[in-house]
Amino acid sequence: MGVVLGIDIGGSTTKIAGFQESGQHIGTLRVEASDRLTSLYGAIGNFLSTRAISLNDVACCVITGVGAALVNGDIYGIHTERIDEFVAIGKGGLALSGKEEALVVSLGTGTAFVRAGRLGCVHIGGSGVGGGTLAGLSFHVFHENDPSAMERLAKKGDLSKVDLMISDICTNEVGALPSHITASNFGKITSGTEKEDIALGLLNMVFQTIGMLSVFALRNDTVKDVVLTGSLANMSIASQVMRVVEEISDVKFFIPENATFATAIGAALPFVRNARI
Repeated sequence: MGVVLGIDIGGSTTKIAGFQESGQHIGTLRVEASDRLTSLYGAIGNFLSTRAISLNDVACCVITGVGAALVNGDIYGIHTERIDEFVAIGKGGLALSGKEEALVVSLGTGTAFVRAGRLGCVHIGGSGVGGGTLAGLSFHVFHENDPSAMERLAKKGDLSKVDLMISDICTNEVGALPSHITASNFGKITSGTEKEDIALGLLNMVFQTIGMLSVFALRNDTVKDVVLTGSLANMSIASQVMRVVEEISDVKFFIPENATFATAIGAALPFVRNARI
Protein backbone atom coordinates (compact mmCIF):
# COMPACT_ATOMS: atom_id res chain seq x y z
CA MET A 1 0.00 0.00 0.00
CA GLY A 2 1.14 3.55 -0.71
CA VAL A 3 1.77 6.30 1.81
CA VAL A 4 -0.36 9.45 2.13
CA LEU A 5 1.26 12.56 3.59
CA GLY A 6 -0.97 15.27 5.03
CA ILE A 7 1.05 18.50 5.16
CA ASP A 8 0.02 21.70 6.93
CA ILE A 9 2.19 24.59 5.71
CA GLY A 10 1.52 27.28 8.29
CA GLY A 11 2.76 30.78 8.92
CA SER A 12 5.58 29.66 11.19
CA THR A 13 5.73 25.84 11.07
CA THR A 14 5.28 22.92 8.71
CA LYS A 15 3.55 19.83 10.10
CA ILE A 16 3.35 16.39 8.50
CA ALA A 17 1.11 13.43 9.32
CA GLY A 18 1.75 10.18 7.48
CA PHE A 19 -0.66 7.29 6.88
CA GLN A 20 -0.72 4.10 4.93
CA GLU A 21 -3.56 4.24 2.41
CA SER A 22 -5.13 1.34 4.33
CA GLY A 23 -5.38 3.54 7.43
CA GLN A 24 -2.35 2.81 9.62
CA HIS A 25 -0.88 5.96 11.17
CA ILE A 26 2.85 6.13 10.43
CA GLY A 27 3.83 9.19 12.43
CA THR A 28 4.11 12.97 12.60
CA LEU A 29 6.76 15.65 12.25
CA ARG A 30 6.88 19.39 13.05
CA VAL A 31 9.57 21.78 11.84
CA GLU A 32 10.04 25.54 12.00
CA ALA A 33 9.26 27.36 8.77
CA SER A 34 11.34 30.51 8.44
CA ASP A 35 11.37 29.77 4.69
CA ARG A 36 8.22 27.83 3.89
CA LEU A 37 9.33 26.05 0.71
CA THR A 38 12.73 25.07 2.11
CA SER A 39 11.02 23.87 5.26
CA LEU A 40 8.42 21.92 3.29
CA TYR A 41 10.88 19.99 1.15
CA GLY A 42 13.27 19.44 4.03
CA ALA A 43 10.48 18.22 6.29
CA ILE A 44 9.31 15.68 3.73
CA GLY A 45 12.86 14.42 3.24
CA ASN A 46 13.33 14.15 7.00
CA PHE A 47 10.02 12.35 7.50
CA LEU A 48 10.69 9.78 4.77
CA SER A 49 14.37 9.23 5.63
CA THR A 50 13.83 8.61 9.35
CA ARG A 51 11.13 6.04 8.54
CA ALA A 52 12.95 4.34 5.66
CA ILE A 53 10.22 5.30 3.20
CA SER A 54 11.22 5.94 -0.42
CA LEU A 55 9.66 8.57 -2.66
CA ASN A 56 8.25 5.75 -4.76
CA ASP A 57 6.29 4.53 -1.72
CA VAL A 58 4.39 7.83 -1.45
CA ALA A 59 1.09 7.70 -3.28
CA CYS A 60 0.00 11.24 -2.54
CA CYS A 61 0.90 14.48 -0.75
CA VAL A 62 -2.08 16.50 0.47
CA ILE A 63 -1.17 20.09 1.28
CA THR A 64 -3.09 22.77 3.12
CA GLY A 65 -2.42 25.94 5.11
CA VAL A 66 -1.44 29.45 4.13
CA GLY A 67 1.81 28.27 2.56
CA ALA A 68 0.11 25.82 0.19
CA ALA A 69 -0.38 28.66 -2.32
CA LEU A 70 3.41 28.81 -2.74
CA VAL A 71 3.54 25.26 -4.13
CA ASN A 72 3.12 24.93 -7.88
CA GLY A 73 2.50 21.47 -9.32
CA ASP A 74 3.61 18.27 -7.67
CA ILE A 75 6.14 17.89 -4.85
CA TYR A 76 9.22 15.76 -5.66
CA GLY A 77 7.22 14.41 -8.62
CA ILE A 78 4.65 12.92 -6.21
CA HIS A 79 0.98 13.40 -7.03
CA THR A 80 -0.05 16.40 -4.92
CA GLU A 81 -3.57 17.34 -3.88
CA ARG A 82 -4.77 20.49 -2.15
CA ILE A 83 -7.49 20.74 0.47
CA ASP A 84 -9.17 23.79 1.97
CA GLU A 85 -7.52 24.62 5.30
CA PHE A 86 -10.80 25.05 7.17
CA VAL A 87 -12.05 21.67 5.94
CA ALA A 88 -8.78 20.09 7.14
CA ILE A 89 -9.09 21.83 10.53
CA GLY A 90 -12.64 20.58 10.98
CA LYS A 91 -12.00 17.02 9.84
CA GLY A 92 -8.85 16.73 11.94
CA GLY A 93 -10.50 18.06 15.08
CA LEU A 94 -13.47 15.72 14.79
CA ALA A 95 -11.31 12.69 14.04
CA LEU A 96 -8.97 13.28 16.98
CA SER A 97 -11.77 14.00 19.44
CA GLY A 98 -14.10 11.24 18.24
CA LYS A 99 -16.98 13.71 18.05
CA GLU A 100 -19.57 14.00 15.29
CA GLU A 101 -20.24 17.71 15.81
CA ALA A 102 -18.06 20.40 17.40
CA LEU A 103 -16.55 23.82 17.14
CA VAL A 104 -12.95 23.14 16.18
CA VAL A 105 -10.65 25.97 17.21
CA SER A 106 -7.23 26.01 15.57
CA LEU A 107 -4.65 27.89 17.63
CA GLY A 108 -2.00 28.86 15.12
CA THR A 109 -0.31 32.19 14.42
CA GLY A 110 -3.85 33.53 14.72
CA THR A 111 -6.95 31.57 15.71
CA ALA A 112 -9.56 30.05 13.38
CA PHE A 113 -13.05 28.90 14.43
CA VAL A 114 -14.58 26.10 12.33
CA ARG A 115 -18.05 24.64 12.91
CA ALA A 116 -17.63 21.00 11.91
CA GLY A 117 -20.16 18.22 11.64
CA ARG A 118 -22.29 16.00 9.46
CA LEU A 119 -23.14 18.85 7.08
CA GLY A 120 -19.52 19.82 6.53
CA CYS A 121 -16.95 22.25 7.88
CA VAL A 122 -17.72 25.97 7.89
CA HIS A 123 -15.32 28.72 8.86
CA ILE A 124 -17.38 31.02 11.07
CA GLY A 125 -14.66 33.50 11.97
CA GLY A 126 -11.25 34.08 13.43
CA SER A 127 -9.11 36.21 15.67
CA GLY A 128 -5.69 37.77 15.32
CA VAL A 129 -5.00 36.68 18.90
CA GLY A 130 -2.93 33.50 18.83
CA GLY A 131 0.58 32.14 18.77
CA GLY A 132 1.90 35.15 16.86
CA THR A 133 0.56 37.37 19.63
CA LEU A 134 2.45 35.43 22.27
CA ALA A 135 5.64 35.30 20.21
CA GLY A 136 5.55 39.05 19.55
CA LEU A 137 4.77 40.01 23.13
CA SER A 138 7.34 37.57 24.46
CA PHE A 139 10.02 39.12 22.25
CA HIS A 140 9.06 42.69 23.17
CA VAL A 141 8.75 42.11 26.90
CA PHE A 142 11.22 39.29 27.59
CA HIS A 143 13.48 39.40 24.50
CA GLU A 144 12.46 35.81 23.73
CA ASN A 145 10.54 34.90 20.56
CA ASP A 146 9.55 31.45 21.79
CA PRO A 147 6.20 31.23 23.64
CA SER A 148 7.53 28.22 25.56
CA ALA A 149 10.00 30.57 27.27
CA MET A 150 7.05 32.64 28.42
CA GLU A 151 5.36 29.49 29.67
CA ARG A 152 8.37 28.59 31.78
CA LEU A 153 8.30 32.02 33.39
CA ALA A 154 4.54 31.87 33.89
CA LYS A 155 4.76 28.72 35.99
CA LYS A 156 6.32 30.86 38.72
CA GLY A 157 3.86 33.75 38.31
CA ASP A 158 0.99 34.96 40.47
CA LEU A 159 -2.08 36.06 38.51
CA SER A 160 -3.52 37.96 41.46
CA LYS A 161 -0.65 40.45 41.10
CA VAL A 162 -1.63 41.23 37.49
CA ASP A 163 -5.35 40.80 36.88
CA LEU A 164 -8.12 42.65 38.65
CA MET A 165 -10.59 40.04 39.90
CA ILE A 166 -14.26 40.51 40.66
CA SER A 167 -13.39 40.03 44.33
CA ASP A 168 -11.13 43.10 44.10
CA ILE A 169 -13.97 45.42 43.11
CA CYS A 170 -17.07 43.81 44.62
CA THR A 171 -17.81 42.08 47.90
CA ASN A 172 -20.46 39.84 46.31
CA GLU A 173 -20.65 37.70 43.19
CA VAL A 174 -21.81 39.58 40.10
CA GLY A 175 -24.76 37.68 38.67
CA ALA A 176 -23.60 34.14 37.99
CA LEU A 177 -19.92 35.12 37.95
CA PRO A 178 -17.76 33.73 40.80
CA SER A 179 -15.59 36.20 42.66
CA HIS A 180 -12.34 34.69 41.29
CA ILE A 181 -13.19 35.52 37.66
CA THR A 182 -11.10 38.17 35.92
CA ALA A 183 -12.72 41.59 35.77
CA SER A 184 -9.84 43.25 33.93
CA ASN A 185 -6.74 41.72 32.39
CA PHE A 186 -3.69 43.62 33.65
CA GLY A 187 -5.99 45.88 35.66
CA LYS A 188 -3.91 45.38 38.80
CA ILE A 189 -0.39 45.66 37.45
CA THR A 190 2.08 47.94 39.22
CA SER A 191 5.72 48.92 38.78
CA GLY A 192 6.65 46.20 41.27
CA THR A 193 5.06 43.34 39.32
CA GLU A 194 7.57 40.59 38.54
CA LYS A 195 8.22 39.33 34.99
CA GLU A 196 6.90 35.89 35.96
CA ASP A 197 3.57 37.49 36.89
CA ILE A 198 3.45 39.40 33.60
CA ALA A 199 4.17 36.22 31.62
CA LEU A 200 1.30 34.46 33.35
CA GLY A 201 -0.97 37.45 32.75
CA LEU A 202 -0.18 37.50 29.02
CA LEU A 203 -0.83 33.79 28.59
CA ASN A 204 -4.01 34.00 30.63
CA MET A 205 -5.29 36.93 28.56
CA VAL A 206 -4.70 35.15 25.24
CA PHE A 207 -6.36 31.90 26.33
CA GLN A 208 -9.24 33.69 28.03
CA THR A 209 -9.87 35.59 24.80
CA ILE A 210 -9.89 32.41 22.74
CA GLY A 211 -12.08 30.62 25.28
CA MET A 212 -14.68 33.38 25.44
CA LEU A 213 -14.77 33.79 21.66
CA SER A 214 -15.54 30.05 21.50
CA VAL A 215 -18.41 30.54 23.93
CA PHE A 216 -19.81 33.43 21.86
CA ALA A 217 -19.50 31.39 18.65
CA LEU A 218 -21.75 28.67 20.11
CA ARG A 219 -24.20 31.00 21.85
CA ASN A 220 -27.03 30.16 19.41
CA ASP A 221 -25.88 26.62 18.56
CA THR A 222 -27.14 23.34 19.99
CA VAL A 223 -23.56 22.03 19.92
CA LYS A 224 -21.56 22.94 23.03
CA ASP A 225 -18.34 20.98 22.48
CA VAL A 226 -15.14 22.85 21.60
CA VAL A 227 -12.07 21.00 20.34
CA LEU A 228 -8.81 22.91 20.66
CA THR A 229 -6.10 22.09 18.13
CA GLY A 230 -2.69 23.45 17.23
CA SER A 231 0.60 23.65 19.12
CA LEU A 232 -0.62 26.22 21.64
CA ALA A 233 -3.34 23.84 22.82
CA ASN A 234 -0.63 21.72 24.42
CA MET A 235 0.40 24.45 26.84
CA SER A 236 -0.61 23.42 30.35
CA ILE A 237 -2.22 26.79 31.02
CA ALA A 238 -4.61 26.25 28.09
CA SER A 239 -6.55 23.54 29.92
CA GLN A 240 -6.41 25.50 33.18
CA VAL A 241 -7.96 28.61 31.64
CA MET A 242 -10.60 26.64 29.76
CA ARG A 243 -11.72 24.96 32.99
CA VAL A 244 -12.45 28.42 34.36
CA VAL A 245 -14.33 29.39 31.18
CA GLU A 246 -16.42 26.23 31.58
CA GLU A 247 -17.47 27.43 35.04
CA ILE A 248 -19.23 30.47 33.59
CA SER A 249 -20.61 28.97 30.37
CA ASP A 250 -22.37 25.89 29.01
CA VAL A 251 -19.53 24.76 26.74
CA LYS A 252 -17.03 21.94 27.23
CA PHE A 253 -13.46 22.10 25.98
CA PHE A 254 -11.44 19.14 24.72
CA ILE A 255 -7.73 19.01 23.88
CA PRO A 256 -7.07 15.76 22.01
CA GLU A 257 -3.83 13.87 21.78
CA ASN A 258 -1.90 14.94 18.66
CA ALA A 259 -3.68 18.33 18.75
CA THR A 260 -0.56 19.88 17.18
CA PHE A 261 -1.07 17.85 14.00
CA ALA A 262 -4.85 18.07 13.68
CA THR A 263 -4.85 20.07 10.45
CA ALA A 264 -2.23 17.85 8.78
CA ILE A 265 -4.21 14.78 9.86
CA GLY A 266 -7.43 16.33 8.57
CA ALA A 267 -5.77 16.97 5.21
CA ALA A 268 -4.78 13.33 4.80
CA LEU A 269 -8.03 11.73 5.97
CA PRO A 270 -10.08 12.09 2.74
CA PHE A 271 -7.39 10.08 0.96
CA VAL A 272 -7.06 7.32 3.59
CA ARG A 273 -9.37 4.36 4.16
CA ASN A 274 -10.36 3.44 7.76
CA ALA A 275 -7.81 5.75 9.36
CA ARG A 276 -6.50 4.63 12.74
CA ILE A 277 -5.05 7.60 14.61
